[in-house]
Amino acid sequence: MAQINPIFSVPYAFEQLDDCASLNQALRELFLRREAQGPRFANPNPYTARNKELFESNFDLFKWPEACIAELREFCLSRTAQTVAELNRYDAARMARLQIVTDAWFHITRRGGFFGVHNHPMASWSAVYCVSAGEHDADQPESGRLNFINPMTQMYLDAGNSQLGFPYQFGNYAFDLKPGMLVIFPSWVQHQVMPFYGEGERITVALNCAMHFK
Repeated sequence: MAQINPIFSVPYAFEQLDDCASLNQALRELFLRREAQGPRFANPNPYTARNKELFESNFDLFKWPEACIAELREFCLSRTAQTVAELNRYDAARMARLQIVTDAWFHITRRGGFFGVHNHPMASWSAVYCVSAGEHDADQPESGRLNFINPMTQMYLDAGNSQLGFPYQFGNYAFDLKPGMLVIFPSWVQHQVMPFYGEGERITVALNCAMHFK
């Protein structure tokens, strides 16, 4: 029997913030207030396909002074740094020199809202934190999923490779986000948010991180 090993693997990290209900409620209330102010807090130069059912903020979220933002920032950046340290085998001294430059923003998605295929140039790591998943319609299993595009999908498919199992499959991979869930992934991976069909709001925070040593 031949030895089979994954070679060109793509690392993802998953974290869950425990006891997140009060934080997420504070974030939701803050984001809804900022959304209601319209252009003042909206992304002025959107480039990824989306529709009016999705609101995207500007990218300075982690500079806001509110306590709930500080708590979220610490959680997201500390877990991203831990992921970087583990994957790169950086020791504590090396990590003390690591500088992280971050853009962060929020999305509020209502029924029918979607966000098109994109990635994040000029960053090494990106992450998505779920504030609220909304209440999905029972007959819409793909609703609001964070969908990652397999970078090998252009490969020729036939009976020899079309049914490969995880982690070798050629299909895309999608996640149902839950409140308090943080997904960390390489910024180059193409991804999208599937149309949200449900009640309430699907609310997420996204961040991009570029890193260097001081």
